[in-house]
Amino acid sequence: MNSITSKALPAAALLGIAGLALAGCSSDGGTTSEEPAATGTLTVWLVGTDTPQEARDLLKTTFEEANDGWTLDLEEKTWADVSENYVAALQSNDAPDVVEVGNTQAIGFIDQGLFADLGDIRGDLGDLNPGLEASGTYDDTFYAAPYYAGGRVVFYSGDTVDGDALPTTLEEYVDQGIAYRTDSMSGIYAPGRDWYNMLPYIWSYGGEIAVLDGDTWDAQFSSPESQEGLKLLQKVYQEATNAPTDGDEADANVPFCAGEVAFLSAPAWMAGSITAPADAENPGCADTFGKDLHAFPLPSNTAGEPAPIFAGGSNIAVAQLSDAPEMAKEAVKIMVSKEYQDIMAGAGLTPALLESNAALPDNDVAQSQAEALAVSKSVPTTPKWQEVESSLIIQDSLVRIAQGDDTAEVAEALDARIEEILNG
Repeated sequence: MNSITSKALPAAALLGIAGLALAGCSSDGGTTSEEPAATGTLTVWLVGTDTPQEARDLLKTTFEEANDGWTLDLEEKTWADVSENYVAALQSNDAPDVVEVGNTQAIGFIDQGLFADLGDIRGDLGDLNPGLEASGTYDDTFYAAPYYAGGRVVFYSGDTVDGDALPTTLEEYVDQGIAYRTDSMSGIYAPGRDWYNMLPYIWSYGGEIAVLDGDTWDAQFSSPESQEGLKLLQKVYQEATNAPTDGDEADANVPFCAGEVAFLSAPAWMAGSITAPADAENPGCADTFGKDLHAFPLPSNTAGEPAPIFAGGSNIAVAQLSDAPEMAKEAVKIMVSKEYQDIMAGAGLTPALLESNAALPDNDVAQSQAEALAVSKSVPTTPKWQEVESSLIIQDSLVRIAQGDDTAEVAEALDARIEEILNG
């Protein structure tokens, strides 16, 4: 879902990187040579629960069977870990070997020299999602392979929502959300810190996050267009949701499966979490609210047209300080292989490998995602963007709006801070 980007991270975060980059790291096999060790442990960091267990099992089994004496350890991180802990971990003498990062985060890590050049294996990876490949390419060098892409759709249960009277505009969507809201149900699930779901509101009215004017970034949350969207969003916070004003989008499937949500705007792969069987490690509600699960693209302010959504996704990279870079590249190859990517596609994730698109489910969730992604947008393309994200200033500003503060005053302060970071 979700990003790290900046030459200008705090000095403390960068302290010692040059020395660490030159330091030798011994593998579990006890060697500092560039030759692969005979045995060892490869550490792969995945973020969240989006990667299906079947894919995780395939990665571990395939890697260990192909590399006798090696063990692959999978560790699950959170998006908060990516923003708060990855830089220090990737600088350390105990760096992970392969890491998943958000597509808007990759350029920042690359710019800091934290990812290894993967150009030597690019030819082994096939035809890749062009947008995600671009997000992992810097100065014409391939550093971070695509992993999966996705977009947000609006989920609803046929037991709760009238599927024959779905909204055709963003304002109708908000009005219906208000009508569905009760003391125990959010018409629209909208926690205050969920900034990804804020973006379609400003983009639908022609607003922007920030635009480049010559060499200077001009933040745009205070523009008339963005303000129109933010005021509509504030109406959602005040009249259509029971979600916490200081909450985020994590685990939104839980209230949905509890029957507490009418409309849930979430990544399309959330369908897997909602429809997971009761005996799964992370059970969903396949027998209740997930039984008649449907989705539609969030509508824009123009009837019949989808709203521009954030084009999310992930890339995978080899840490520059990995003590087993060649083995790490073998893991990346498996993660971008057709067998692995077919599993990702089957779970509703837009695959990194274009030929795996054929494995996407033929249902309204996948079709709605494709329609939404066709008009998707992304965040400002600059290595400094991640400092904006890691500062949490957007999330904090949205909490203020959700709590009733004046949208114009909040936006002016937010724009000033964004410009300070991007132009610093």
